[in-house]
Amino acid sequence: MMQRTDLDNIINELAYNSSTEALRNLIKMYHMRLYRYIGMYVRDTDAVSELVSDVFYSIWQQKTELLVVNNFEGYLFRMAKYKALNFLRKRNLNTVNIDEIPVELYVDTVSSPEDNVIKIEDVQELNNAIEMLPPKCKLAFKLVREDGFSHKEAADFLSISVKTLEVHLTRAMHKIRSVIESQRQKEAKLKEKHTSGEEIS
Repeated sequence: MMQRTDLDNIINELAYNSSTEALRNLIKMYHMRLYRYIGMYVRDTDAVSELVSDVFYSIWQQKTELLVVNNFEGYLFRMAKYKALNFLRKRNLNTVNIDEIPVELYVDTVSSPEDNVIKIEDVQELNNAIEMLPPKCKLAFKLVREDGFSHKEAADFLSISVKTLEVHLTRAMHKIRSVIESQRQKEAKLKEKHTSGEEIS
């Protein structure tokens, strides 16, 4: 039986050293359990296999954020659940009682100045800004803005209140805006310096 310390060691190896061996160990430990779990929601076996792979891909992509996750198994299976439900929603396949599960889609109803910055900014700059966020802010931002979770879904996923989630999102947006504006100022100064040099020559 896997001991808690063993799991912690695997997660630390994954997060700190980007260990593919640690990822393979997690796959060995949880693949069949995730397959059975997602299979309770999705009836298509090929889709189940893809969703399981997607869960592990997300774990790999978010490996550094795992360090702030208190309950890895709960985190893993919540991720599997929401991926399964998102799959069903996109295909309008109501094979489970959706009404009993908080699965409302995230929809922006207000366009804030921060949102406008994001929409017009270069993708690479945005990605760089996101990567500079503190782990909890980054995870909250990715769940809502990239994975399409509602505020309630993301809060449930992270085992925090909606209010706390919104604090993380607000901090994330301000940090992203600050990083992007700083980058713009640097680029403007470089451009101005380059232009001045051409005029002198």
